[in-house]
Order: sequence, then C-alpha cells, then structure tokens
Amino acid sequence: MADHSTQNPHAIFVAYPLQGHVIPSVNLAIKLASKGFTITFVNTHFVHHQTAKAHPEIGTSDIFARVRESGLDIRYTTVSDGLPLGFDRSLNHDQFMASLLHVFSAHVDEVVGRIVGSGEKVHCLIADTFFVWPSKIAKKFGLLYVSYWTEPALVFTLYYHLDLLKKNGHFGHQNPREDPINYIPGVEAVEPKDMMSYLQETDTTSVCHQIIFNAFQDAKNADFVLCNTVQELEPATISALHARVPFYAIGPIFPPGFTKSNVATSLWSESDCTQWLDKKPPGSVLYVSFGSYAHVTKTELIEIARGLALSKVSFLWVLRPDIVSSDDADPLPVGFKEEVSDRAMIVPWCSQNAVLAHPATGGFLTHCGWNSILESTWCGVPLLCYPLLTDQFTNRKLAVDDWKMGINLSNKKPITKEEASDNINRLMSGPSGDQYRNKVKEIKKSLETALSPNGSSETNMDLFIQVFKAKCQ
Repeated sequence: MADHSTQNPHAIFVAYPLQGHVIPSVNLAIKLASKGFTITFVNTHFVHHQTAKAHPEIGTSDIFARVRESGLDIRYTTVSDGLPLGFDRSLNHDQFMASLLHVFSAHVDEVVGRIVGSGEKVHCLIADTFFVWPSKIAKKFGLLYVSYWTEPALVFTLYYHLDLLKKNGHFGHQNPREDPINYIPGVEAVEPKDMMSYLQETDTTSVCHQIIFNAFQDAKNADFVLCNTVQELEPATISALHARVPFYAIGPIFPPGFTKSNVATSLWSESDCTQWLDKKPPGSVLYVSFGSYAHVTKTELIEIARGLALSKVSFLWVLRPDIVSSDDADPLPVGFKEEVSDRAMIVPWCSQNAVLAHPATGGFLTHCGWNSILESTWCGVPLLCYPLLTDQFTNRKLAVDDWKMGINLSNKKPITKEEASDNINRLMSGPSGDQYRNKVKEIKKSLETALSPNGSSETNMDLFIQVFKAKCQ
C-alpha cells in the first residue's frame, strides 16, 4: 500500500446551488487548498452554465483554471441538480427545492462514487449544511463529513435546537408563544420575530421545512462543522455549540484579493460602476441591493423607490431583473428613473465587493444576507436593514440590535416612503451616521484580528486541520 500519511488530504466539496452559498464555498475551497488540501469542487450544471454565460472570459470549462496556475490543487466537475438547464428556478422555487430534497443526492452519489472508484484517495466530503444527504453519502464511501455552514452560529443553533423550540411552544404550533426565547444554550434571548422566517411560519409542511428538518438531522452526524463567522462576535453561542459538535468559527472567508477574485462566482454579468462612483464625494453614495435570490413585492419596491427619490441621497441600486418576478421586467414606478437620473445609477448586477470597497460608498441598504453583512463590515460601511427571507431576520438582529452597526429601514409594516427616506438620511448624514460608521469600524477590527496570523479564525482553521488529519490516520 502507498503511504497516505504524507499525502495531501483530498476533499470532494459540494456547494449549495445558490449564489450566496457558492461564493463562500469557492472561497473556502481556495483557503483549504492554500493550506495543502486537494479539492475536487462540484458545481451544478445550472450554476456552471450561468457563471460561464456571465463571464465569457473564463470559457466554458473550468472556473478554477487561473487559481491552479498559482499552484493550488483544485479540480472541478459539475453535476445535474435534477432539473433541465432552461428551467426557471427563481420563478419555480418550490420545484427547485423539491429537486434538491429528493433528486440531487442520486447525482452526487454517482459523482462521488466515480471519483472514489477511480482509485483516487479521497478523505472527506465537504458539503453545505443545508443538504439533506451528506452524512449518508460520506458513510457509504467511508469518508469523513465536514459540514460547511455559511451563516452565523446563532442561526445554526436555532435550527439545531428545533426540538427545544417545539417543546416550549415557540415553533410548530398553531398559536406559537410570543414571549422571548431564553432557553437555547449559549443564546441570551431572542424575540420570535427575530427567528428565521421558516421558524415564524405556522405551516411547517413546505418543502423548505422538509429540507431544514432533514438537513439538521443529518448535520448531527457531521464529523466537523466549519462556520463562516467570527468567534469574538458570537462567543457564547459558539462555545455552547462546540460542547455538542466539533464547531469551528473560521470566518470571514473572503477571496484572497477581496475585490478581485481569480474565480468567477457571479451568476449574472456585472456592470462596472467604478467610473460613476469615482465622480462622487467620499461616503456620499448609498449602495442598494437585495441580494441574489430573495424577492420583494411590487408594493414594497415602489415605496422604497419613492423613499430613495424623497431622500435626495445619491444611490447605486442593483435591481435584479427578477427582483419582483421573472414575469415583471420593469417594476419601478413610472417616471422614477427620470426623476433620479442626476444622482442614481441602476444596474442589473455588479461586483458587490468592489462597490463596498469604493471610498464613495457610505451606506448599504441590504436584505441582510450574511455575505453582505460580512463584506460591508470588512469595508467599514454601515447598514440600513430590510430583511426579506430565511436567516436575514436573525442576521438583522445581530447587526442592528447586538452590534449596533446599522438601523432598520422600516420599523412598521407596511413600509412607507416617508419612513424609508427619513432612515436613509439618518444613516447617510450627520452625527447619527457617524455613530454607525464608528461602530462598524469597531466590528471590522474584530474581523481583521480574527484573520491575523494568531487570530481566532486562523487558529481555529489550523486546529481543525490538525484534528482532521489525526482522524484520517
């Protein structure tokens, strides 16, 4: 037998096929490869097809070609998610999720079997925690299972303790309790309205609920959990989790150049906003983006647009073509573009890191996706929060209530243009704006310290690799 003890550990890495999961997965793959791992990265045909279409310069074959030139051992393959390429996953969200729940595992099983069967020594499967099958496939092929959680530890622990939430009547009941949740280990107290959207719903039969229930049953069999958060930001939650499962906070996981990645990860082609931003005074522009996936209603979108117009602030708005629905190509109010043309740039998609890092950007109106919060913090840009779905409500609580580095766009339902305009100005100008800018710079220091050579995230990463290698022996 060959001696495998000196060989690089080889991981098959399967990314969840949504933009907000692919980005931190690619970044983690590069990070592990730079620490001596061999990675075989698995994207879905659909994600690969969208990426290749958005970035013709990468060609159609391999998103990691340029990274390999720098000596990293990352291989690349794609697999079907169970649906045809031309199927509109945004418009048919439930069908897409049902395919990930029921069909996708068979395709992954096949590709893992093929790699393992090729005689290539494979040590582990790294897969997104939201998949329902990783521990079963890892066990079948005799691999360790590393679960990758791309959201904060608070969100993980709420899902992990669903049984406690059910037992105490905060979830899974027709009339759930409305008092604060104060019995989750390592969590002070959480208002029910700050739980993830799926845990606020009384109908728990949806396909997304099935995925969550199954995924967190499966995650209990993980050998390790890697989490894209920072120990200093969630210390009590992380140490309570670590008592239950080998849980390592290794974030924030950014591309090596932050604004310039060598790997194309965007599913849409990006408009270059630099020249427009270059003409604006420092800190004067509000960046507006509701992320890659969640939708807003037309009514909400119109009030937010009118609030932006009313505020007189300069803004750069990423307006995804399907933000309301793939069926509504131009959901903005009539005359809006003309009214704001002198101080606004509206694009379908852009490089978010490049915009946040630009000196002209002074605030970020965000849906509170976890990547967006980490990237904004890294750039010292305070947040105006408008969560829409899933973990975004819980992320908002962390950013606004706990870390105080931003404010809510709206405190009342439904949102009005007057409230939106007032809060935009509160964040962007005057002493109140400075308060949030100073706070976000403090939190930024925690991120920088965590990623420094002896910082918590680097130490946790090295510790994980050490324990992992010992377990491989």
